[in-house]
Amino acid sequence: MTKKRNNQKKKTNTLYTIIAAIVIIAWGIYSKSDSFNFGQNNSIKTAQRANTPYGGLSKSDYEKLAKLDFKSGDKAYITVNNDKSTLIKNAWKVNKVIYSNLDSLNRTSHSNTAFLERRNVANDNLRVRQFIEPTGWHYNRRNGTQIYNRGHLIAYSVSAGIDQNGQYNPSNQSGDQNNPKNLFTQSAYSNQKVQTIFESKVRKALRENQRVIYQATPVFRGNELMARGINLQAISTSGTLDFNVYLFNVQPGYVFDYNNGRARRDRQMKVSE
Repeated sequence: MTKKRNNQKKKTNTLYTIIAAIVIIAWGIYSKSDSFNFGQNNSIKTAQRANTPYGGLSKSDYEKLAKLDFKSGDKAYITVNNDKSTLIKNAWKVNKVIYSNLDSLNRTSHSNTAFLERRNVANDNLRVRQFIEPTGWHYNRRNGTQIYNRGHLIAYSVSAGIDQNGQYNPSNQSGDQNNPKNLFTQSAYSNQKVQTIFESKVRKALRENQRVIYQATPVFRGNELMARGINLQAISTSGTLDFNVYLFNVQPGYVFDYNNGRARRDRQMKVSE
C-alpha cells in the first residue's frame, strides 16, 4: 500500500514538473515575441497597419502607446515602427484633409490625415488669434512660463487652401485655424520644440514639389482629457520622406494631471532633447 502511494506521489510530482516546464517555455516564447515588438522605452518597434484605404497605425498600437509612461530625463519623443510610416503612399489621390469627428468627450482622439502638395504651404502672416479651448485646457502661464499650446494636429503651416471640411478652396489661403477637429491641449515644449521638427520636414518636402500624406493622432489614456502624446507620421509619394514618431506631451519643470490637464510645478521634471 505504501509503495502504491509513493508511485502515485511520484506521478503527481512528475505531472507538476511537466506543467511547470510548459509554463516556463510558454513564458520564454511570449517574452521573445514581446521583445520583438517593443524597443527601448517600450516603444513600438514593429507596428501593424490600420485597415483603412490609406493605412496608419492599428488601434492596438495606439493602445500600446497610451500605456507608455514618461520618466524624467527621457527623450521627448520615440520612433515607432523603426521610424517607418505605416501610411500607404499610393493612396494620395486628391489634395484634401480627412478630419475625424470629436469623440463623446469632445476630444480629438482619432487621426487626421492630410494629402498635401506644394500649394498647401501657408503664409504665416495670415495667422489669426486662436480662441478654441480643447479638452484639458487651462490658464496658459505660470510665473511667465508658457505651459499650454493649442496644438494643431495638421499644422497650420501646411494647410493653405484647406477649409474646415477638409476640401481645397483656393480662396481660403489663411489655412486651417480655430477648427475644433484639429486642435488639442499640447504642452508648449512638445509643440514648439519637438513637433516643429517634423512639421518642417513635411514643409521641406512640399517645397520640393513632393506630394505627402501626413497623419497626426493625439493619444489619450482611457477617459483622460489631456493627451499623453501624439503620433506623427508622414510619407511622400516618392518615398524620400518617411517618418513615424510618438511625442510625449510633457513640459520641463512641470507635471500634468492628464485626467483634467492641470499642471503642477516640479523642478525635478527633465526632458531630454
